[in-house]
Amino acid sequence: MSAVDVPDPTSLSLEELRRLRGELQHEDDAVSYARRVAQARLDLVMQVREQRAATGSTSAETDWSDPDRLRDVLAQHLTGGDARPPRPTTDLSDEAPAHELEEICASHGIARLGELTLDELDALADAIRDFERRASSDRRARFDRLDALTTELVRRYRASQTGTA
Repeated sequence: MSAVDVPDPTSLSLEELRRLRGELQHEDDAVSYARRVAQARLDLVMQVREQRAATGSTSAETDWSDPDRLRDVLAQHLTGGDARPPRPTTDLSDEAPAHELEEICASHGIARLGELTLDELDALADAIRDFERRASSDRRARFDRLDALTTELVRRYRASQTGTA
């Protein structure tokens, strides 16, 4: 996850401003998607952990491979949003942030979620939390860049409407 460095927006042509803003918006969409998936996965891990800790069982009592159960948990996160205007819904699972999350989860055994020990569940939860924190920080930095580009686009639009430069 790394946002494109943004040069001084006033030094860019209108075409460059729009192109760069579009690139940053696409990157934000990809990071936002991966972040929501991370939050959903963290919920799953914590539900398994809580269930295991409450029962003292060494395996999950709920079948976490059940697609309906997974869909319910994921839907809570993937349909939510923030204060920014909604972006088009596209499949962003093939973008770098989603791949990074997949690698993190795979390396911590998420495919065996119902079989993980409490320590393994804690390690998986910590790794997902770390990814989510980094994604959130990345998004905040990108928002600052997007806001600077948008401000310059609005300034130019207003100037063109009033005939001032």
